[in-house]
Amino acid sequence: MMFLEFFIWGGWFVTMGSYLASNLHATGAQSALAYSTQSWGAIIAPFIVGLIADRYYNAERLLGAIHIGGGILMYVLFSSRHFEGFYPYLLAYMILYMPTLALVNAISFRQMDDPSKHFSSIRVWGTIGWIVAGLVISYLFAWDSRAGMAQGSLRNTFLMCSIASFALGFYSFTLPRTPPLPKTEEQTRLGRLLGLDALVLLRHKNFLLFFVSSILICIPLAFYYQNANQFLTEIQVANATGKQTIGQMSEVLFMLLIPVFLNRFGMKTTLLLGMLAWVCRYLLFAYGNAHELGFMLIIGIALHGACYDFFFVSGQIYTDSKAGAHNKSAAQGMITLATYGVGMLIGFWAAGRIGDLYSTGGAHDWKAIWLYPAGFAAVVFVLFAATFRNEMVKYANPQK
Repeated sequence: MMFLEFFIWGGWFVTMGSYLASNLHATGAQSALAYSTQSWGAIIAPFIVGLIADRYYNAERLLGAIHIGGGILMYVLFSSRHFEGFYPYLLAYMILYMPTLALVNAISFRQMDDPSKHFSSIRVWGTIGWIVAGLVISYLFAWDSRAGMAQGSLRNTFLMCSIASFALGFYSFTLPRTPPLPKTEEQTRLGRLLGLDALVLLRHKNFLLFFVSSILICIPLAFYYQNANQFLTEIQVANATGKQTIGQMSEVLFMLLIPVFLNRFGMKTTLLLGMLAWVCRYLLFAYGNAHELGFMLIIGIALHGACYDFFFVSGQIYTDSKAGAHNKSAAQGMITLATYGVGMLIGFWAAGRIGDLYSTGGAHDWKAIWLYPAGFAAVVFVLFAATFRNEMVKYANPQK
């Protein structure tokens, strides 16, 4: 489940910026519009998951139905030839796809006695799926090579992901049953029906600080997703998509280190290390190049494990540990809204504006562009370090 979930996402999302620029001749603002569909999907996700998965339908069946629909939309994207015809279907796809991130987490957590120890060994298969997608694109088919891009081969990534989405859709119906927990009279309140009861977590100062920081750190995160592949291909780094999988390879290592860091150093230190990694990564991108300083780009890519795992995966574990027994899916949907939704919506808009500001004749001043997210991530790091109280994750799963 995790392998296919992230194979699908990594199979088209990484290269979409390069595809839009080279094949659909999109501007930075249009690329931002395309990437922001992820954010709109994430904003809607808590309502879909909170209203449906936690209340009425088995999570694995809902996951299957969504991915079958997603396979159809991916094929339509493969067939599109103009940005105006591409964007509406991309928006529809992401409104369907983003809730599945919370669904796969909820399905996983329901099978575990202690997710703080066991979840990382399951989630790591999603990282492997993302890696395989990038290697297939770059080294098996060479769709991201200069010749491949000139021929429009990156379009094939959408066909590949359409097939994978159908595969996951049908496979999901074989997953362990994950029915809604029995409903009580109290659960029929309007707040319950809309999935708003997870907002009670924001009453706790520490969780509120984490929630706000999640929004803020996703502003610089958006710069990486939107610009990294285009940056690497523009400065003529060979097999850019394949090299970007180094980030996911490091993610495997850091994923396995999460339980060690959480148990030994606590949540605050783990989250801060993730934030600091973003600062270092963008500085390396700003001052590296494709030649004698190419090692700086590789190190920056390799930092993805610390960037993503130590903040986002640890944050999912932290959220699940704080959620009540009947709000697991809604709580995961809420944190998805904060990270992939609000924060990255702002970030994609900023990345598009700054990218167009430092673009001349199709070329970009990448040093100037990367210094913006580096500076912003540094500010978030300092604010979080000064306000968040350290916690050791204690977990008791009443659903098992």
